[in-house]
Amino acid sequence: MLNDLLLLGLVAFVLTLVLTPASMYLAKMVGAIDYPGGRRVHLRPIPRLGGIAMYVSFVTAVLLLMPHPLTTQTMGLITGSTILLVVGVYDDIKGVSPKAKFLGQLAAALVLLLFRYHIDSLTVPVLGPINLGAGGAVLVLFWVVSLVNTVNIADGLDGLAAGISFGASLVMAWSAIRIGQAPEAYLLAGLAGVCLGFLLFNFHPAKVFMGDSGSMFLGFVMAATSVSGLLKTPVLLGLVLPMLALGMPIFDLTFTVIRRKWRGQPITVADRGHLHHRLLDRGFTHRQAVLAMYALSAVLGGAAVFAGLNDWQWAAFLTVLVGIVLFTVLLGKRHVQVSRRSSGK
Repeated sequence: MLNDLLLLGLVAFVLTLVLTPASMYLAKMVGAIDYPGGRRVHLRPIPRLGGIAMYVSFVTAVLLLMPHPLTTQTMGLITGSTILLVVGVYDDIKGVSPKAKFLGQLAAALVLLLFRYHIDSLTVPVLGPINLGAGGAVLVLFWVVSLVNTVNIADGLDGLAAGISFGASLVMAWSAIRIGQAPEAYLLAGLAGVCLGFLLFNFHPAKVFMGDSGSMFLGFVMAATSVSGLLKTPVLLGLVLPMLALGMPIFDLTFTVIRRKWRGQPITVADRGHLHHRLLDRGFTHRQAVLAMYALSAVLGGAAVFAGLNDWQWAAFLTVLVGIVLFTVLLGKRHVQVSRRSSGK
C-alpha cells in the first residue's frame, strides 16, 4: 500500500510541475492577474490561476492510480471540487460577491450529502455515542464550508496555504492509514503531491498564486476526506485531528470573525488583522513570516500525531503552547515597518 501511495503522490507532484506553467500562461491570456495594492503585500503583477493545475493534476492522478474501483464518495469529492473550481476560476478572473462564493461552497457541500457523506453519530469520551440525526447533515455542511474558508483565508503570503496544506495532508493521510481508511489515504497522498509541486512555484518570491480556485479546492478535499473517513472513527479523533493539523488558520479565522463582530463590521470585509499581517507589521520579512507559520503548523501537526496515538497530554501541551504564541502575536502591539516587507501576496 505504501508504494502505491508514494506513486500516486509522485505522479500528482510531477503533473503539477508540468501543468502549473500552463496555468500561468492561461492566466495571462484571460487576465487573471493579481496586481499590487490595498492589503496585498506583493510588488509586481502575478498570475493567479494555479488552482486549475492543482485540480487537474489531482483528479488525473486519482483516476489513473487509485488501486481500487472509485467509490461513490470519491466521485462525490471530485464532483463537489469541480463545482468549487468553476466558482473559484470565475472569481479569479471576474470576481464574485462573498454571498455568491458562499452559495458555491454550500452547493459543493450539498453534493457530498447526495453522495452519501453522512455522520450519523459521534462517540464522545465519558458521554459515549451521540446520535446526531438530521444534525449530522448540518455538521457536514458546517464542517466543509468552514474548512474551505479556513484554507482560503490562509492564502495570504507566498507558499503559506500550499505549505500548511501539505503538512496537514500528510498528517491526515497517516491517520487514515492507521485506521484502515485506504481511499482517503490515497486521496490525501495525491493532495500532498499537488501541494508540494505547486509550492516550488509559489514559495517566496512566488511566480504564481493558486487563487480562490486553488485554496477552496484544497480545503474542500481535506474536509471531504475527513468526513468520509476520519470523522467515522471512535471518539472525536477524526474531528480533532484535522482541526489540529489546520489549527493555525482555524485559529486565525475564528479570531477574525470575533474581531470583526466585536467592531460591528461584516465578517466578509477584508482587513489587515490576520496573523500573517501581524507578523509583517512586527518587522518579519515575507519569508520569515511564512517560515514562522510553518513552524507553528508543524508543532500543531505534532499535536495531531500525539492525539492519533491517544497521548492527549502531549497533544494538549503543544496545542496550548501554540495558542499562547498566537494570542501574543494577535493581541500584541503592532509595529509597522513597511521597509522590511518583500514582494509577495
